[in-house]
Amino acid sequence: MNKTFKREIGVLNNKLIGIILLLVFMIIITSFLDPRFLNPLNIRNILRWTGLFGILSLGVTFPIITGGIDLSIGSVVGLTGTLFPLFIVGYSMNIGLAFVLVLGLSLLMGLAHGVLITKFNFQPFIATLVGLFIYRGLARVVTRDVPQGFGGGRDFASLRFVAQGRIPSAFWSDAPQNIADWSIPMPFIILIILAIVFSIFLYRSIYGRYLLALGFNEKAARFSGINVNRMKTVAYIISTMCAGFAGILFALDLNTIQPSAMGNAWELYAIAGVVLGGASLRGGEANILGVVIAVVIIRALFNMVNILGLATQLEFAILGIVILLGVMMDEYLKKISARRMRIEVSLSSPDEITQVKA
Repeated sequence: MNKTFKREIGVLNNKLIGIILLLVFMIIITSFLDPRFLNPLNIRNILRWTGLFGILSLGVTFPIITGGIDLSIGSVVGLTGTLFPLFIVGYSMNIGLAFVLVLGLSLLMGLAHGVLITKFNFQPFIATLVGLFIYRGLARVVTRDVPQGFGGGRDFASLRFVAQGRIPSAFWSDAPQNIADWSIPMPFIILIILAIVFSIFLYRSIYGRYLLALGFNEKAARFSGINVNRMKTVAYIISTMCAGFAGILFALDLNTIQPSAMGNAWELYAIAGVVLGGASLRGGEANILGVVIAVVIIRALFNMVNILGLATQLEFAILGIVILLGVMMDEYLKKISARRMRIEVSLSSPDEITQVKA
C-alpha cells in the first residue's frame, strides 16, 4: 500500500469521524429539546426514510466516484414507481415479470447515459439532465397523468411487506413489546445489505479499484490499461438501477404515485448524502459507510424540523447548508492532506530539511 493511498484512506477516515460526531451531537441536542425524538416510532420512521433515500444515494455515489454526476435519478424513480403498479394492476402482469421489466428498463437508462458520455462525449450533467426530462415526460404520457397504486385491499399485502415490513416482529407474532417497538424497517435492512455489497465491490474487487483509479486520475487510469469507458458506463448503470429499485420500494410504501411529482428534485437529496458522506465531487473518493450515516443525518434533520415545530419550508435551506458543510469539510481536509504531503516529500530529501524548517 503506497503512501498516497494511505493518505487518502486517512482523509476518508477523518471525514467519517467528523460526520459520526455530527450525528451524535445532533441526536443529543434534538432529544434534549424534545424527548419525543427518541420515541421508537419516530426512530423507525427515520430509519424507514433513510432506507428509501439511502438507496438513491448509494447508487449516485458511483457516477460521482468517476467525477461525473447523475441528475436523472429523481425522474427514474418517478418512471419506475409509476410503471411497476401500472404493469401489475393495470395490465395484470406477473409480479416477477413486472419487476424484471422495470429493472431492465433502469439498466437501459444507465446504459444510455454511459454511451452518451463515453461515445458521444456528452458532459455527464447534460446527458443525465436530458434523461431527467425524458423519463418524467414518459411517466406522464404512459399513465396519462393518472396516479398509480396497488389499491386499498390486502391483495398485495405480502408484496408491500418488502417496503413496509419490520424485522423481526413480522416473523414473531408474540414478540415482547420492546422487540416489536424496535424492530427494523425493511427498507433500512435492504440499504444495509446493499451497502455491504457495494463496499465489497468498491474496496475488495479489482473493478472497484478501477473506478476509484479513474476518478482519481482518468488519464493515468487509461494509460495503465483500464477500460475507462466501460467502467464509467457500469457506474451509471448502478446508479439508475438503484433508482429504479428505489422507485419500486417507494411505490410499495406510498401506494399512490403521482407521475408528475414523484421523485421531483430527489436527486438533490441523494447527492447531498453522498457529498456529506465523504465523497469528492472531483471523483476518486467515496465512503459507503459515510454515505449511509450522512443520509441518516439528513433524514434526522428533516425529522427535527417537524418534531420541533419549525417551518417545513426550512427543509431546502437545511439541504443547502448540508451540502455547503460537506464541500467545506472536503476542501479543508484536502488542504491538510496536501500540506502533509508537501512536508513528507520535503523531509524525504535531506537537502531540503533545512528549507522546510525555515
